[in-house]
Amino acid sequence: MKPVIALVGRPNVGKSTLFNRMTKSRDAIVADFAGLTRDRHYGDGRLGSREFIVIDTGGFEPDSSTGIVKEMAKQTRQAVAEADVVIFVTDVRTGLSGQDQDIARYLRQCNKRVLLAVNKAEGMSESPLLGEFHELGMGEPHPVSAAHGQGIRSLLEAALEEFPEEEDEALDGEAGDRPIRLAVAGRPNVGKSTLINAWLGEDRLIAFDMPGTTRDAIKVPPGAHGQKFELIDTAGLRRKGKVFEAIEKFSVVKTLQAIADANVVVLMIDATQGVSEQDAHIAGYVLDSGRAVVIAINKWDAIDSYQRQLLERSIEQRLAFLRFAPMVNISALKRQGLGPLWKAISDAHASATCKMPTPVLTRLLHEAVEHQQPKRSGTFRPKLRYAHQGGMNPPIIVIHGNSLEHVTEVYKRYLEGRFRDHFKLVGTPLRIEMKLSRNPFDESEH
Repeated sequence: MKPVIALVGRPNVGKSTLFNRMTKSRDAIVADFAGLTRDRHYGDGRLGSREFIVIDTGGFEPDSSTGIVKEMAKQTRQAVAEADVVIFVTDVRTGLSGQDQDIARYLRQCNKRVLLAVNKAEGMSESPLLGEFHELGMGEPHPVSAAHGQGIRSLLEAALEEFPEEEDEALDGEAGDRPIRLAVAGRPNVGKSTLINAWLGEDRLIAFDMPGTTRDAIKVPPGAHGQKFELIDTAGLRRKGKVFEAIEKFSVVKTLQAIADANVVVLMIDATQGVSEQDAHIAGYVLDSGRAVVIAINKWDAIDSYQRQLLERSIEQRLAFLRFAPMVNISALKRQGLGPLWKAISDAHASATCKMPTPVLTRLLHEAVEHQQPKRSGTFRPKLRYAHQGGMNPPIIVIHGNSLEHVTEVYKRYLEGRFRDHFKLVGTPLRIEMKLSRNPFDESEH
């Protein structure tokens, strides 16, 4: 499960710059959901093979009691509660302030692992100015420069040192024996809990702890084809005696972690509300994570034919990037459409873990090039030699050849379409990577 790092500190110490540096992005808004003010932003970061989630917060004043400042403090407390590690950001140029002391006092009570980052310290790793930050009692200060990217790597290594590296399951031959891990994502009140309860039935199920996590994974009765499923909790399911109680509680971190852990994500859309910005945000995150996805249109029975046309148009416009995802109309309350939904989930998982033999991929590649060659770029025409599979869930196809940097996005989409048609891929993104063949006699490449 991805570790969560929260950035906390008073206003204008460079938290957002540090967030953008950690997530290699320029926008500090990755998820912006109803019920959360814009003061808490979520992003994905990566250090080598290790992935993590970063939360950026507004300026923190722990003892504030009025207006927007109070709201920001509430947001920050929530971010600290969700985090595995807190990075307390201070500013070496303005030195230590009373506000920093207040924040340190609050963080000491939270019983979280805290790292102290002293920002704007470019070229000051030995500076005596760092000495005063020892007063905070937060351990050794980490001098960093978010603007220049100095000290960020060692700070992240310190933050992630207690989290083991995830095992790579990309080409695991036993994937078929494991249960399909499912996450149900969607905005609040879309009917996630109703759907999960419809799946679970009464108290036929037991919860068990997945190793290394505190979250329950829930065994779901086998589908029509005897396929095993395991539900990753995103809707705040809690066990109460022998009966599951579903609480419609929406934690962005929990949803992001569940999507990252899942094999297939069921994205629920409320037919009566249409596709919102939030739905598009969640869908974008699912796509970035490379997860197989099925779109479940809930409350389909509650709208008339005109509303259905409007809904279909809004899905086409806002979720155009999920064209590969099957859509299933359901009513979680009336338990309608659950059979087709299980089938769509199984098909999406089969596509995401499909094995693609190298000879078949290479033959398809040559046929595609014969049918339509890539565009010439100046004196060069890209030469596509052979292809092989580079991973699963999502499937990755690696193409080798020369001058591949000139292959256009349009041509990549054309190749993707050919591969999709042949392997009948549904519900999964497909990634195509180009690998240049190096010429050992070309001095310019050394």
